[in-house]
Amino acid sequence: MKLKIAIQKSGRLFEDSVKLLKECGIDLNNGSKSGVLRTEASNFPLEVLFLRDDDIPQYVEDAVADIGIVGENVLLEKGKVVNKVEQLGFGKCRLAIAVPKSEEYTGAKWLDGKKIATSYPKILDGFLKAQKVDAEIHEISGSVEIAPGIGLADAICDLVSSGSTLFMNGLKEVEVILKSEALLISNKKLSDDKEALLKKLLFRVQAVKKAKRNKYILLNAPNERLEAIINILPGMKSPTVLPLAQSGWSSVHSVVQEDDFWNIIENLKAQGAQGILVVPIEKMIV
Repeated sequence: MKLKIAIQKSGRLFEDSVKLLKECGIDLNNGSKSGVLRTEASNFPLEVLFLRDDDIPQYVEDAVADIGIVGENVLLEKGKVVNKVEQLGFGKCRLAIAVPKSEEYTGAKWLDGKKIATSYPKILDGFLKAQKVDAEIHEISGSVEIAPGIGLADAICDLVSSGSTLFMNGLKEVEVILKSEALLISNKKLSDDKEALLKKLLFRVQAVKKAKRNKYILLNAPNERLEAIINILPGMKSPTVLPLAQSGWSSVHSVVQEDDFWNIIENLKAQGAQGILVVPIEKMIV
């Protein structure tokens, strides 16, 4: 019994998807080589199918693949009936409307009567209806950003990461329709055996995600400030405190969330902490 997972064969999610599986301790045979369409893991009951990202929701819905990694934008556009299992934290982008820099955009009503080029007609149509805007949707499959420059459209609706592509094509972002990231999805009718395998894989995925959001820190603390420092560092349960060879000092070990990291470091230094070391966490099981 193997769990079949579909991931993007090329493009922005491919490398991160393969990396995630490797961080989960799963060894893929030739899984990182371009052009490979199918492979198996050597140490986990997993078969990997490398597919076009647009096809992944359909393959999972039809049970050709049991699970898949796909951008939320693709899943919503395709509208396939699958389970959303886990947000994966990579492949973050936004689906946005952009117009020529020279235009004075005054809000969604500016789009009334305009032509909008996009590869996401379903999502765009939903946005326009919600805004009560009557615009013409021009569906194209690639190079959406050049549409206004060649007179094909007045505006575009496309994925944006840094915004540099828009800038180079004389466009500016004016509306964010959707914020997207990679999702782990599954077929709605997995067998009990495959559900059990999915739970094992999900356990590993969540451990990797938690590790990335946290840092392990070690520091030296004067004993007279120990209580104040411990209050700053609650850790998962409580910090580990060990006496140092030098009298009056202790070594404190703990885990902190990356979002709070710099504020915590500043507070620790203010309380007299010294020799602060920060170590990345590979896996985190709670």
